[in-house]
Amino acid sequence: MDPELLVISLEQAVAAPLCSRRLADFGARVVKIEPPEGDFARRYDRVVRGQSAYFVWLNRGKESISLDLRRRDDLALLEAMVRRADVFIHNLRPGGLADLGIDLAGWRHANQRLITCTISGYGAGGPYAARKAYDLLVQAESGLASITGSAAEPSRVGISVVDIGAGVTAYEAILEALLLRSRTGSGEHVEVSLFDAISEWMAVPLLHALYAQAPRRVGLMHPSIAPYGAFACRDGVRVLLGVQNEREWVSLCAEVLGKPDLAHDARFRDNTLRVANRGALDAELARVFAVEPSEEVCRRLNQANVAYGLINNLAAVLEHPMLRMIEVPTAAGGISVPAPAARHSGARPRIGPVPERDQQGTALRAEFAPDVGDAGSSRGR
Repeated sequence: MDPELLVISLEQAVAAPLCSRRLADFGARVVKIEPPEGDFARRYDRVVRGQSAYFVWLNRGKESISLDLRRRDDLALLEAMVRRADVFIHNLRPGGLADLGIDLAGWRHANQRLITCTISGYGAGGPYAARKAYDLLVQAESGLASITGSAAEPSRVGISVVDIGAGVTAYEAILEALLLRSRTGSGEHVEVSLFDAISEWMAVPLLHALYAQAPRRVGLMHPSIAPYGAFACRDGVRVLLGVQNEREWVSLCAEVLGKPDLAHDARFRDNTLRVANRGALDAELARVFAVEPSEEVCRRLNQANVAYGLINNLAAVLEHPMLRMIEVPTAAGGISVPAPAARHSGARPRIGPVPERDQQGTALRAEFAPDVGDAGSSRGR
């Protein structure tokens, strides 16, 4: 990424900070605009050496400045930054920019290479436009909670999946806008809502509901593939396995279950039949697994080239041989976090420190102050 790319992000919580952090990791200069009291995500918890787990994960590599945007001089400073920026991101509450007298279209007119990105709960139009939206609320509203959990009870996904999905979607959209700008020379406005982001990820269950039948909550089973679930071994370890095609099904029957004829049983000849007869199918697997230790079951699954995994707790994941961690500098010392997922043969992520609130405020005010006189009219006191 162009190291001269300047990103100004008026952000809080998760979605927008994740988007801008992804840009910072690969070389963009990201200036995080915080209110005088700081991003409220700084106070979510104090588990990482007195710091918020969410905040240290989402804000490395950024510069921080605290601005009170109801003050004329601070709003003028933000406008000065944006006139020189390539990207402006925000996830203020619905109507928040307008309340401050900020006109994104006017900003893009003044800086025609500017890409602006708004992250909201439900988008700018429609009956839900003004509604506040948080991750768990949208998990429920989008139907995600209705297909997550056990048969008895819906559940939330155990991470902020809606916020993360929206942040990643915004990151992708900004990269697309940058590619388009490289051809046209002009920026554009990008809008991402939490509801839209997770709705796209919900395509398969929504298609089932639209054209057939809504999937049931099935816990650690797959609603539309069988066998695909967790089975307890003799030593109490539960092994989660999944069969994706008929070759794997035949191999599972012959090499893992020791029942090659089961592959041709009229109840289980294809995936549709196996799902319809899941109770009988799972009972066949459960009987075999219950008399074998997990080590032997895993050996057979490996030999049969059938995919499987163990149901690890977080302590086990921290010892997992495939977990990659990086160290991020913070004011409280280096902390370990999971590494960026993509592995590049060329460019490497730039793992910058997590800023203290307003850590670069003085320097940024000095850098952009010469532009303030051209900021035009701004509402404030």
